[in-house]
Parts: sequence; C-alpha cells; structure tokens
Amino acid sequence: MTARVRPVGTVTRGTTNPNRLRRMDRWIAHVHGGALRRAGEAVAVDLGYGAAPWTAVELLGRLRAVAPLVRVVGLEIEPARVAAARPYERDGLVFRHGGFEIPVAERPMLVRAANVLRQYEEGEVAGVWERLCARLAPGGLVVEGTCDEVGRRHVWVALGPEGPRTVTFAARLGSLERPSDLAERLPKALIHRNVSGEPVHAFLRDFDRAWAAAAPYASYGARQRWIRAVRDLAVDWPVVDGPGRWRQGEVTVRWEALAPRG
Repeated sequence: MTARVRPVGTVTRGTTNPNRLRRMDRWIAHVHGGALRRAGEAVAVDLGYGAAPWTAVELLGRLRAVAPLVRVVGLEIEPARVAAARPYERDGLVFRHGGFEIPVAERPMLVRAANVLRQYEEGEVAGVWERLCARLAPGGLVVEGTCDEVGRRHVWVALGPEGPRTVTFAARLGSLERPSDLAERLPKALIHRNVSGEPVHAFLRDFDRAWAAAAPYASYGARQRWIRAVRDLAVDWPVVDGPGRWRQGEVTVRWEALAPRG
C-alpha cells in the first residue's frame, strides 16, 4: 500500500464569503484566460479555499467564461473541509486534501492562493512561492494575495515559473479615502515592508500624492480620479496595465519596483 503523503502547510482560519475573490478572478480571466483556453483541459487550483467551497465554485464559473474546458481542483489541508465541500462537486470541479505540495496528477496552469499566507512568517513566503511555482505547467501562473472579508480591497502578487512578476492593487473605489488604505491588505511578502526606506512605502506615498493632486477629478466620480492618479503615478513607477484595467479600480506594477530591500 502506498503511504499517504502528509500535506505541507498549516490549517488556516478558513474564513470565506461568496464573491470575496471576484476582483482577483476578474483579473486572472483577463490576463491569463487566453493561456488557459489554449491549454485546453487545463487545471486550475484553488489552494486553501476555506471552511466553505464558494470561492472554488465561483472560480470555475468565471474561468469557464473565457476557457470552457478548464477544470478546478479545490485543495484544503483540513480534511473536514474537504468532506463538507464534496457535495458541491460537479463537472469540472473536485475537492481534494492537500497543501503546498499541490497533489494533483497534472501540472496546473493556475494556482490561486488567497488569504493563505497571512498566518505565516515573512521568511517562509519565498519558500512557499518557490514550491508552488515549481508545480506549474509551462506558461502557468501563481496568484497569491490578501483581501478584506467582502472583497472590497485586494492586493496580490502574480508569479511565473521564474518567480514574482507583478503586484496588483484593486479596490471598490468608493470604499477608499486614499490609495494607501490598501496597505492593510498587502500580501505577507510586503505588509511588514510598508515602512520608510522600503519601495512599497514609497509607492503608496507617491500614490497618495497623485490621488490628492487628482482631487479636481472627484467631481466626475472616484473612477475618473483613480484613472488620473494612476496616469500620473505611471510617470515614475513601472505600471504595466492601461486605462481599461484602471477603470476596474486596478493598477498593476512590476514586482522588482516594489520588492523588499535586502
């Protein structure tokens, strides 16, 4: 008999809500939907979906809108959560016991890990990222980040097999007083680096300044103010997306511009 491999990682709080990850999912469908579609029956992993299976169910629907043959595997390190999710299995969606080792037969084209690494130490993040990226199929993507309980504010890192590529900030703009409000949702790799002398702190400082300078655009709505602020921010920071994404309350910046020092 083959011995069962113990999942890698620790049990999270499991907090989840329907529609919590809509901003991340919308971004994934936009930037990675073509790769998923070209891969045919690609596998996407919802790693650490929590105490209820809503995020995995929603991920399947959102990805199949752009890649009809994609399959989703929900992974949880807590066996009771897997058992509770099994009644929600359907064509293209299964739930399995597992952790950072990603115990799926095929290399996934996508691994989404939301609100999983918050309980870990900062020094553990690089090793987890490396482990997840090593499991990717060619052309695959890891998306790891943090959001609030109802998905109004979200920051995530996108990684390829070579490592981190970009950081995306996304928000329901009406919930923001200033862009630096997103600092509380920085992923584990960055949240302790929002201090003077670190790039992410300088970025959020400059974003707040651009937001303040764009105050006259507030009369046209928060969206127009955000677009103007990001346009000004992009003069000095390597913003990689354009107005089409900014209108969604997003901005994506190259990882190397925000990476922690040292």
